[in-house]
Amino acid sequence: MHFADVLATALSEIRANKLRSFFTLLGIIVSVAFLVAVVAVIQGMNAYVTQNVANSVMGTNAFQVRRVPVQLGFFDDEQWNRVAKRPALTRADFEIVRAALPDARAVAITSGFPTPLSDITWGNRTVGDVTIRGITPPYQEVQDYRIERGRPLIDADEDQRRAVAVVGFEVADKLFQTANPIGQSVRLGGDRFEVVGVLASKGRVLGQSFDALALIPLSRYEMIYGHRASTSISVKMAAAVSVADGMHRAEEAMRMHRRLRPGQENNFSVETAEALVAFWKSLTAVLFSVIPAVVGIGVVVGGIVIMNIMLMAVTERTREIGIRKAVGARAKDIERQFLAEAIALSLIGGMLGVLSGWAFAELVASASPLPARITWWSVALAVTLGAGVGVLFGVYPSRRAARLDPIEALRAE
Repeated sequence: MHFADVLATALSEIRANKLRSFFTLLGIIVSVAFLVAVVAVIQGMNAYVTQNVANSVMGTNAFQVRRVPVQLGFFDDEQWNRVAKRPALTRADFEIVRAALPDARAVAITSGFPTPLSDITWGNRTVGDVTIRGITPPYQEVQDYRIERGRPLIDADEDQRRAVAVVGFEVADKLFQTANPIGQSVRLGGDRFEVVGVLASKGRVLGQSFDALALIPLSRYEMIYGHRASTSISVKMAAAVSVADGMHRAEEAMRMHRRLRPGQENNFSVETAEALVAFWKSLTAVLFSVIPAVVGIGVVVGGIVIMNIMLMAVTERTREIGIRKAVGARAKDIERQFLAEAIALSLIGGMLGVLSGWAFAELVASASPLPARITWWSVALAVTLGAGVGVLFGVYPSRRAARLDPIEALRAE
């Protein structure tokens, strides 16, 4: 029996029992769809974080000297206790780093977290949940901020502890609408500030706005909120190739300044945007470790259903098998016929699952801030799973059909 004939017969049997075939494949469809959709969302978020979030948080060609690393959330109790004892970064640390990097384009010190989100009020209008960040002026260059209106913060603002602020695009748009924001007096966190500039929009990332913020001089910030343990030093190098060397020099300068002995662990962290990306990928790796178990359970259940349906089909078609053997069909032909039906069923289930998962991923991307990116390997894995299930769970029913005695089979009603 030719392969084309085997395939045509298998497909005709599936078409003849459409509803039964669909419910047979439901487990595989759901499992494969889950695999494709979840992988698409995770891969899309990985790419989005790599391309947008990291640079929005740290800037391009930049790195930070921090008290605690980005990966703090994955520390055990012992690591947490060790990191918690680290001293906060000070202006003396900032001066040491700046002196060690004379070729840097900008070196800044900033503080903001964990300052509570604040309201900004102008007249009878209020914008809530605004992030207040105390900075030295070079921070604006580190973060690649562009001024759309007015001016940026300058050294005189920092030196004289001026009550001035540069607000994000979203804040200015909601608060002042058609009015000119420059020179307006606003109430920020209970204190009066003069708006001297408006930042160009940086947009939203995963639903989080990067324009709902207000930058004020660090000296003024510390007058209001005090010195924060989360204060960090941000450095922008002239080019990406200079970042690694800059990080090394900053680390050496900090170790010498803090009198750390050779072999003694750093009591600070030096990180680039790659650390943030690595942290995010470590989070998604947890999801990836769960996916195989969930998909595996669904596939096994789907395979068992296929095997049961095929065994039922063998029983229903016992007389047909007897007739085929009586007219010359070999046991191998019968086995190949039923195995082809099982594989065709599982492949169809796999392809329907891929299409369903693709559609669901696109729906998630359009209806939420979560991005989605279909990857070829997840599609290939889904189709391979489908074929594998058909082979694995179709062997026993097909061999049982092939071993039927033709005389006994012909007597079946």
